[in-house]
Amino acid sequence: MAVETSSPRNLLGYSRKDLVELFGQWGEPRFRATQLVKWMHQRGVTDFDAMTDVSRKLRERLARETRIQLPEIALEKTSDDGTVKWVLRLEDGNAIETVYIPEAGRGTLCVSSQVGCALDCTFCSTAQQGFNRNLTSAEIIGQVWLAMQRLPAPEGRSRPVTNVVLMGMGEPLANFEAVVSALQLMIDDNAYGLSRRRVTVSTSGLVPALDRLSEHTDAALAVSLHAPNDELRDRLVPINRKYPLAQLMDSCRRYVEATGAHSGVTFEYVLLAGVNDRPEHANQLAALLRGIPGKINLIPFNPFPGAPFARPDEASVLAFERRLQKAGYVTTVRRTRGDDIDAACGQLVGQVEDRTNRGMRMIRLHAELPQVNRRAS
Repeated sequence: MAVETSSPRNLLGYSRKDLVELFGQWGEPRFRATQLVKWMHQRGVTDFDAMTDVSRKLRERLARETRIQLPEIALEKTSDDGTVKWVLRLEDGNAIETVYIPEAGRGTLCVSSQVGCALDCTFCSTAQQGFNRNLTSAEIIGQVWLAMQRLPAPEGRSRPVTNVVLMGMGEPLANFEAVVSALQLMIDDNAYGLSRRRVTVSTSGLVPALDRLSEHTDAALAVSLHAPNDELRDRLVPINRKYPLAQLMDSCRRYVEATGAHSGVTFEYVLLAGVNDRPEHANQLAALLRGIPGKINLIPFNPFPGAPFARPDEASVLAFERRLQKAGYVTTVRRTRGDDIDAACGQLVGQVEDRTNRGMRMIRLHAELPQVNRRAS
């Protein structure tokens, strides 16, 4: 069971399967699990006494032995373009970031899966804060719960959130069990009922966990690539030293085959000026992805304080995009949303929490940057 084991247990992150198991131990019928899931996630009810179709005896036991605990909103910012960013305070005092991006016809929620991140990608604001711990399934799904309850549904839609992407703080596949449990709630018709095509799991390349993922879900897959060769990716995305590109590409092919994902894989590529944005990098990227169905999402770098990288100019971004499109790839450029309320994922948390190791990590990155540039040239 991919949920908390401490007492009282937080039921918010329990999937229907988890609740069936719990109620079976209590001698309760299976349908109680469906009832509780609907109350918590469809109706947004956290008070057991208000769950009127649940027996009084069960409600009393639930109140004694369990709880429904949500993250606390420590900070909320709304951009001129409608993007909403929250810093959510957890019970242990840590904080995470969640972002809602409204667009025509859909609303996308970017969800965190860890407090910080251990993968140390050199261009990532979250990575520079270091790693604290994995989130529980309740803390992951709690972000969806808060957005659904707090945001108004736009005209013509029954709910504000239509898409969820696990692209916030942390590496989702490094927190496998809790993420899978939260995914089950996202797609459960009795909870949030999201289409599998509208729930996306992002990974920097934990190959064994990616191979396991298809056994539990057929959610959409995004891969944080950011470099077209092992030499450069070893420096930008250090997990590549353990699982190099050839292994990662093979794992992507296996996932597509196992899940029948017709849309394939979304390959995310942060463009860093003078580092990975040159014509030869575009050519290498086109060759690397050949034969894997999917699309390429180019992301011009969002600077953060102390970052040793720069954002490429518009001409370089468009030239890179055109070269990939000419090679036959569906390629789009992700435009910055909410840049007036902090550009990079994790930046907002950085304003709330100043981690002591940030300065030393920035010094190290500045020292390594000339080597990155020389190797990329």
